[in-house]
Amino acid sequence: MHSASLFIQIGAIILGLSVLGRLAARMGMSPIPLYLLGGLAFGHGGVLSLSESDDFISVGADIGVILLLLLLGLEYNAKELVGNLRAGTPAGLVDFLLNATPGFVAGLLLGFEPVGCIALAGVTWISSSGVIAKVLRDLGRLGNRETPTILSVLVLEDLAMALYLPILTALLAGVGLLGGSITVLIAVGTIAVVLFVALRHGQVVSKALSSEEPEFLLLGVLGLTVLVAGLADKLQVSAAVGAFLVGIAISDEVAEHAQEVLAPLRDLFAAVFFVFFGLSTDPADLPPVLLPALALAVATTLTKIATGYWAARRAGIAKPGRYRAGGALVARGEFSIVIAGLAVAAGTDTRLGPLATAYVLILVIAGPLTARFAEPVMRRLFGPKPAPRRTYTDEHDLDLLP
Repeated sequence: MHSASLFIQIGAIILGLSVLGRLAARMGMSPIPLYLLGGLAFGHGGVLSLSESDDFISVGADIGVILLLLLLGLEYNAKELVGNLRAGTPAGLVDFLLNATPGFVAGLLLGFEPVGCIALAGVTWISSSGVIAKVLRDLGRLGNRETPTILSVLVLEDLAMALYLPILTALLAGVGLLGGSITVLIAVGTIAVVLFVALRHGQVVSKALSSEEPEFLLLGVLGLTVLVAGLADKLQVSAAVGAFLVGIAISDEVAEHAQEVLAPLRDLFAAVFFVFFGLSTDPADLPPVLLPALALAVATTLTKIATGYWAARRAGIAKPGRYRAGGALVARGEFSIVIAGLAVAAGTDTRLGPLATAYVLILVIAGPLTARFAEPVMRRLFGPKPAPRRTYTDEHDLDLLP
């Protein structure tokens, strides 16, 4: 049996999440920033360390990301995904150029080795699918016209990770070109197989999982999702991508029922994910790298907004939707930390870990705010100006009055 202190800490964390969520609701904002700050206060180096519950929170955080991406995938079907990916490829290239370049240049300015610069480019490039999925749901925007554009950018980024992570790992380990190429081919093949099953046999998958009993539907969908996510991760493909592809493979009424039964579970573990991010950050490591992280965060906030604006304009979406798309893409999260962790474990510059942590912490707090306020702020700054009021000063002007 586990110690009583484990249950006390887990209960206190969940109860604290409830309080923070209620506070955020009263303030009319997403609870994500409060979850993160709460984790930061009670993590390693914080006010109080919750070391007994580390393993539970770590696993719960992984499940939270998987569930966030699963339910995001349930909003769409395989044909919509493929269509969005084809249409969104140019936006994916713009996204890479605008957002990876600042990280690479910053690495050069800070004196990192080339492989460290490549790692920092990945940190600044990839948005957080988990955070953004949560924010879109909190703001009630899953049905908005710009959401498929946001989704296509996120999915292209996650799929690109299936190529980027094996290449980065090979560079960090000094593996030859052949070994790195084999890993990349396995990753691409895995994605192709799952997409083929989703497109051609999605109805079979839905029928196999369908059940009138919510309990059996919950167990079937959750079990399949975690299994596929684990296999995807084993094959060097993102577990989040695997979960998302399971979501799009399930369609029609089965997808609707699955959303209903899984939503409370997703909310619980998604909150644990954001707390885990704060818990794993030592506040003492942040001050020395705070200024470079802040400068990089400001620069890449602007480039992400530009990315979303360009992608949404190309999709024929009006200006308000373009600004919302750009603001929604700002948050960085799980992938950025994974990339930095790989680089630090391989012995790159010791500043990279704290820099990436401070950078992600800034943007994972700013992301929900830009998602909500980018559109009204940009509209006020760059929208059409009201016509100046005319003042009538002489008798001739008075004749012009209607």
